[in-house]
Amino acid sequence: MPELPEVETVAAALRRARVAGKKIRRVVVRCEKLRQPLVAAEMEKLAGRKVDAIRRRAKYLLLELDSGQVLLLHLGMTGTLRLDEQDTAPGRHDHLDLELDDGRILRFRDPRRFGLAVLRRPDENGRIAELAALAPEPLSDAFSGDYLHRISRGRKSPVKNFIMDQRRVVGVGNIYASESLFRAGIRPTLPAGKLSRPRCQRLVEAIRDILSAAIAAGGTTISDFHGVDGSEGAFVRALKVYGREGKPCPECGRPIRKTVLGGRSTFYCPGCQR
Repeated sequence: MPELPEVETVAAALRRARVAGKKIRRVVVRCEKLRQPLVAAEMEKLAGRKVDAIRRRAKYLLLELDSGQVLLLHLGMTGTLRLDEQDTAPGRHDHLDLELDDGRILRFRDPRRFGLAVLRRPDENGRIAELAALAPEPLSDAFSGDYLHRISRGRKSPVKNFIMDQRRVVGVGNIYASESLFRAGIRPTLPAGKLSRPRCQRLVEAIRDILSAAIAAGGTTISDFHGVDGSEGAFVRALKVYGREGKPCPECGRPIRKTVLGGRSTFYCPGCQR
């Protein structure tokens, strides 16, 4: 499932490709059955609009338009965005095309159809309903050791589940939660409320380091994620615990273990993570 680094990789690639500043000449909707209906009549309003800016919030991609509206995109579990040339034939799971005025096509593909593409107009305070309740970004100053220590007091849920809760901090998905806890030396099953202030600070630093490294590597491709140009995320080669059950820990040599927390596979080292 695409997580924060993958979405940031896509946003950065679209900025480098100079999609901002281009007009949407034509819209093609092939399938309306996504997480929320992909309404052709609504998407067709994008025709003639210019993309002013591209940014990310949590795991959402935002295309800000000259009309003041925002095209809000979520890749779901298997979604990708590609920039294709005009004569590239669509595939079976290509549900939405935005034809740009330079001849390229911004194409949304989603085999499992858990993704989202909706047109929103921010309120007078610039807020979008789907984003209003989201917590701080993990790479922002608002996400600090003091913040994590304060919000975790009295919480009995496992720390891995806690840092994956979008109401606490956004964008720390399953892969990066496991990797961050390994780097911080914290057992994923530890109740969040038992984290000391120093361990909170260490975990915050680990999350920032892991996410920054993953963004620099273009994200992580386990099965479905590909970048705008079709490339795979290279951070998969840097994983220390995720997906490595039974293999030796790169630090102490003990076998990596796997458990299930909140319905998600969780990997850790019993020696390095107390």
